[in-house]
Amino acid sequence: MADENEQADRTSGLSPAAGGGPLEGPSGAASGTAPEAPGEGPPGGPSGPADDAAARARRRAAFAGARRTLRQGWGTTVRERMAELARTAETVHDLDDFTDIYGDGVVAALEARVAELLGFPDAAFFPTGTMAQQAALRSWAGRTGNPVVALHPLAHPEVHEEGALSAVSGLRTVHPTTERRLPTAEEVRTFGEPFGTLMLELPLRDAGFVLPSWDELTAVVDAARERDAVVHFDGARLWETTTHFGRPLHEIAGLADSVYVSFYKSLGGLSGAVLAGPGSMVAEARSWRHRYGGNLYQQFPAALSALAGLDDVLPRLPLYVAHARLVASAIAEAFTAAPGIPWFRVHPEPPHTQEFQVWLPFEAETLTEAAVSQAEDTGIALFGAWSPGGGAPGVSMTEVSLGAPALTWTADEVKEAATEFARRAAGPGPGA
Repeated sequence: MADENEQADRTSGLSPAAGGGPLEGPSGAASGTAPEAPGEGPPGGPSGPADDAAARARRRAAFAGARRTLRQGWGTTVRERMAELARTAETVHDLDDFTDIYGDGVVAALEARVAELLGFPDAAFFPTGTMAQQAALRSWAGRTGNPVVALHPLAHPEVHEEGALSAVSGLRTVHPTTERRLPTAEEVRTFGEPFGTLMLELPLRDAGFVLPSWDELTAVVDAARERDAVVHFDGARLWETTTHFGRPLHEIAGLADSVYVSFYKSLGGLSGAVLAGPGSMVAEARSWRHRYGGNLYQQFPAALSALAGLDDVLPRLPLYVAHARLVASAIAEAFTAAPGIPWFRVHPEPPHTQEFQVWLPFEAETLTEAAVSQAEDTGIALFGAWSPGGGAPGVSMTEVSLGAPALTWTADEVKEAATEFARRAAGPGPGA
């Protein structure tokens, strides 16, 4: 699930082709009336300079009140989250156990569960993924003797963490590629500067939740090892990758020296993350967690909701991934037939996970208004907020993220909703 507080920088990357035509994707090939596409951005995500508290409140009310959505989590109330936690907690842990104190009890049980799932000797719970990756990359820098981290310029630490790797941990980042995909083995092998750690975000969210093929991924890891670099996976959404790779989680995670996973995104937990890796490295990461202020007194609500996500949501993720392909294709069909849509882009095609991007040649405010008014008037929220994107005026993007509610949508229902959205987006503005 996308974090509604993440302020994504959408100004680099995809851009309209000459003459105001279709967007260029990662390979540089234009895709005009591309096959597949819906779009939901973060529920309260950026929607342009006119965004304010009143507009945000209106969006949240519209999306939370919709009777049909593609995912859960829009505008959930405190009462609803408390009731959900009370309903699931007893099924995942002995509630007569003492509450955790500085990481024991249910938190330790969660750490052991994730370490086993990912195939690592140890794992440590962190309140945020940002802190988990700080600890991981700092620990590896000390072991390799090289503070340089090779990663993608659209990776989470570069876009969403306000320069924390350098400001807090004294690390320096380099970019083996600027293409909207993960680096190739050749790019890693021939990069002109030594680095101690290669960090790969799987999937790479801001490039469209994209993944390499399994053979490409293994080749990239091998290339890093040839350079005596360690490999760390930013696996915030690693849970979603098993369908694309055709491998179980432990085999995917086993390519890396360490892996971070999140609980509130794909699995719908309250918060929190786990860093998994070798025992000595995780022990050092726990020390950094304390130094960074992350050794919280009690975290049982987050741990219980994470365990519930592992039990209830994780087994269903392959269904969401498969349905994302149907949803994307249906929206693309609707946009292809819509008279007011000159071109659009769904990326990637087909989606690699349960999440993907949609691009349209309209202002973000126009598209967000179309999504909000559709939810208010019809009770259907197909898309969420839109963001300016592509570095070109009048081009906008939204993210689509599927959850359990999406499984009730047929292809025809998706097409009908997308057609109505297109009518609202391309029609006359208010008062016309």
